[in-house]
Amino acid sequence: MILARRTGLYLVLIALVALFVSPFGWLVVTAFKDNSEMAAYPVHWLPEKWQFGNFSKALTFFNYLGYARNSLIIATIYSVLITLSSAWAGFGFARMAARGKRLVFGVLLSTMMMPAMITLIPTYIIFARLGMIDTYWPWVLWGLAGAPYLIFLFRQFFAHMPRELEEAAIVDGCGYGRIFWRIFLPQSWPVLATSMLLSFTWVWGDYIAPSLLLSTDHTTLAVAVATQYVNESNQAPINNLMAAGSVLYILPVLLLFFVLQRGFVTGVSTSGLK
Repeated sequence: MILARRTGLYLVLIALVALFVSPFGWLVVTAFKDNSEMAAYPVHWLPEKWQFGNFSKALTFFNYLGYARNSLIIATIYSVLITLSSAWAGFGFARMAARGKRLVFGVLLSTMMMPAMITLIPTYIIFARLGMIDTYWPWVLWGLAGAPYLIFLFRQFFAHMPRELEEAAIVDGCGYGRIFWRIFLPQSWPVLATSMLLSFTWVWGDYIAPSLLLSTDHTTLAVAVATQYVNESNQAPINNLMAAGSVLYILPVLLLFFVLQRGFVTGVSTSGLK
């Protein structure tokens, strides 16, 4: 009975894994096909001849590395700033006393339910009036503002740290600024890794904000991959090159995840979010 249950559970898990991995697998297979196989019927599940040259063509079809550099700059600036600002805000909510703190924290949590699309047009108008269109300043300001989810994550982590650490530091003459920078922040490596990974992927994979705020020359790789693999004669998308470019596009995020994997899992579990 136990064996049958365990076998059934494994079969369900294998089916779920196949369901989630199959789109990525199809993308990888498509990246190795040529144009004739893209339109073949019946469908060719595997390429008859693997086109490894698609990846070199995808890198040179437009300024791929230049757009990758733009994405890397924006994602790094945003992830560093929003991690520090969210950590500081989370520390305040967790360790400092203030009248109305719970009410403000409740309002902050309620903003997590608000779709980002609602604020996109108003923020675009504000940035346009401030002359920040086609610059990276919007990502700097978004980073300095913090993110409700990350503030919640840091608040949960800092709230469970021993009170004795804080009291000993105060006895030694430390203010809350030094307590945060020298004691609490270095101890929060798992949440820092989680925050860096999440915020980096938010910007790296974002299509809407860069396409709205940046020109073609300064836009990110997400926009370039989606819009620039087209045939000049009929403006039709070149799907195999687009697939190859997309596979290359997700490699930095996968690499970052594998590097920060242990911290990411620990950060999510120790902050009470399972």
